[in-house]
Amino acid sequence: MAGSRGSRPARRSSRAGGGCCWALPTGLLCAYGFFCSVRPSEPFLTRYLLGPDKNLSETQVFNKIYPVWTYSYLALLFPVFLATDYLRYKPVVLLQGLSLIVTWFMLLYAEGLRAVQFLEFFYGMGTATDIAYYSYIYSVVDVNLYQKVTSYCRSATLVGYTVGSISGQVLVSVAGWSLFSLNVISLTSISIAFGTAWFLPMPQKSLFFHHVSSQQLSWEMKVMDCKNGSAVQDHPKVQRAPGWDDETKVPLNGEGHSAEKQEQKVDIVKVLKDLWQDFLQCYSSQTMLCWSVWWALSTCGYFQVINYAQGLWEMVLPSRSMEIYNGAVEAASTLLGAVAVFVVGHIKTSWAMWGEVALALFSFLIAAAVYIMDTVRNIWVCYASYVVFRIIYMLLITIATFQIATNLSVERYALVFGVNTFIALALQTLLTLIVVDASGLGLDIFTQFMIYASYFAAISLVFLGSGIYSIMRAYRRQEQMQSRSPESQ
Repeated sequence: MAGSRGSRPARRSSRAGGGCCWALPTGLLCAYGFFCSVRPSEPFLTRYLLGPDKNLSETQVFNKIYPVWTYSYLALLFPVFLATDYLRYKPVVLLQGLSLIVTWFMLLYAEGLRAVQFLEFFYGMGTATDIAYYSYIYSVVDVNLYQKVTSYCRSATLVGYTVGSISGQVLVSVAGWSLFSLNVISLTSISIAFGTAWFLPMPQKSLFFHHVSSQQLSWEMKVMDCKNGSAVQDHPKVQRAPGWDDETKVPLNGEGHSAEKQEQKVDIVKVLKDLWQDFLQCYSSQTMLCWSVWWALSTCGYFQVINYAQGLWEMVLPSRSMEIYNGAVEAASTLLGAVAVFVVGHIKTSWAMWGEVALALFSFLIAAAVYIMDTVRNIWVCYASYVVFRIIYMLLITIATFQIATNLSVERYALVFGVNTFIALALQTLLTLIVVDASGLGLDIFTQFMIYASYFAAISLVFLGSGIYSIMRAYRRQEQMQSRSPESQ
């Protein structure tokens, strides 16, 4: 990167004096993310609710309790998004920890349908506040450390989730622990995370309501997708936002000029107007719109499958009659998915040309995996199909993330990813209300998964048609250009 010589001493002093400035909040946030994700009881939640501890029926769990999470997540997502920025991240991180503590405390001691439904509301709040965890770190570290701290924070949650799943499986299968004991461990781990969060430094700036320079703003917009945790890497094709200055001109939190002088107060009406204008401008791009449509549609189906997969497994092989390996399957799918994400980052292909066809092909494979999971009533086939399902989705969502990023200025990352997630949740809510909820059709779990398989097959057909049309149009345009070139000569 080219830069003036006068800026080099500032760079050195920033790094020399800012080591502890980034290491402390990053370490604390990683510790929070790790302990918050170590929940060994989660892969066995359905078995716990249907078992003697709660003694709930299948209809109550699948058609009356689990849908509450979807509804609460959707209802809270946008208010939490604004509150996270207005309150400057840390209070919402604490709210997430408190919500999860309430969730697991009620999971241990709450009795009856209404109490467990209330529990699901708090779990939805804990999920919606994920955005605070993934965006906090960008407000307290220097821009040249963003890629590093992003990888640390994401790795902490992946490792925590894997450790929790494996330990839960070992404690159940080998040590013979009860599921109640696993929930105690989960509650203890979340409580440790909540205690750790209190020591996080309070940020002095945020994205909309307490912002500083436009260059720092543009980097802050690299908020990851809440459910998937995908980080967007900088790329030469990504347009630079106006006012992109040398990174050394942006002070660390607490360095340089005071935050009070740089902070600009923005009223909520202006924030909403700016968001609406950015929304219209972002989705005017046909390429970006295509990838965003797939993002929203597929994420809706993905949420449904992972939410009700344990229920399907329970119907295929009741846990009362035989040992189950849900924890091992969740750990394996997470690790293999991470490997697939790493590999796809090194694949060189023309996604602009073949992207829609690739989405169609892989969406069909997802549909096949869900169909096999539903129709072949063998638990090991179900496990294998679930692992394939998660790997393909994690691979495709990474490609979609990158493709969306290449068609946006960096300052609009958070808006587009947030809107895509919101649309996915809205579609999931509609699907849940019609297919799952007892007030709707209230279908059994096998019929639900047949609908989910058909849903992904429909996505595949839509993008196959769109991809063939795009390829034909590109070749026709190329032929026209070649036919014109001799005439111009």
